[in-house]
Amino acid sequence: MTAKLSVWDRRIGRRLRLRDLYILADVIQHGSMAKASIDLGMSQSAVSQAIAALEDALGVPLLDRTSRGVEPTLYGAALVRRGEAAFDELRSGIKDIESLADPATGEVRIACTAPMAAGILPTVIDRFSQQFPRITLQVIETNTYEVGYATLEQRIADLVLTLSPKPFELDLSEHLQAEVLFSDRICLAASPESPWARRRRLHLRDLVGAPMVAPAFDTPGGTAIIRAFRAAGLDEPQVTVTTFSVHVRTILSMKGRFISVLPASILRFNPGLYALEELPFELPMPHWPASLVILKNRTLSPPVENFITCAREVAKSTVSKPRPRNL
Repeated sequence: MTAKLSVWDRRIGRRLRLRDLYILADVIQHGSMAKASIDLGMSQSAVSQAIAALEDALGVPLLDRTSRGVEPTLYGAALVRRGEAAFDELRSGIKDIESLADPATGEVRIACTAPMAAGILPTVIDRFSQQFPRITLQVIETNTYEVGYATLEQRIADLVLTLSPKPFELDLSEHLQAEVLFSDRICLAASPESPWARRRRLHLRDLVGAPMVAPAFDTPGGTAIIRAFRAAGLDEPQVTVTTFSVHVRTILSMKGRFISVLPASILRFNPGLYALEELPFELPMPHWPASLVILKNRTLSPPVENFITCAREVAKSTVSKPRPRNL
């Protein structure tokens, strides 16, 4: 161990500069030293010297020069990947210093799936912004069903809000930490002016042939509605529109012709906001946790910690009311 530390101190620690690492990342991003030099406001010669200094310090080639420009070698890609984490920690450190000087300022970057963005997030933001009006919030749209938690891994976001049937997958447990804020369920919603909402008693068989807008059948929402119809001995529902978009589902159902398959939390956290009424059916589906996910072993800034506290408070303050079961 002492020998390795000695090598680090002698060969790398005194010669590897963050400035040169930043230049390398910029060159790889642009695929050209000439373009990077323009972006950085440096001469191309200075950029080339910085890369050469890194390669000399590490003893490996970091870039491949091709007719199309430059591409990272295996070593260069590994260095930049780790370097991004280092730069992110430095940025977080600067923000922490600013927050310690004035805890009421700073920034929170929230990656959020569409159901959470239409459900709990606006309520959390409204409460949080009243408590901390000088903290800025950046909301980044994501789809963990398709891209996982790339926004966290790439240091684009400080936290992720998601509805996920498996927030604690084994392959994620080494570097991600998930916390369940509340349990959600799937519901059927329609306009109060629709024929289904106006009926005094409603059974699932009354919805046979009704136009529906729902997520894909291989998602929790799509699966729930199929299982409900099958359990009642009915043919599969007539899904006229299949979409992940919560906005399309809510807007179409508010127009009165469609029944929408939605997470119940969208109506729960925004009472009266959507011109929709939950139909009195309890759809069979497994536990569906609404989770807040962060990186393990990453120090959170005071604004992020305060935002997480606010999210917990909002989740606990709104209790879902039980619905009658008419199948």
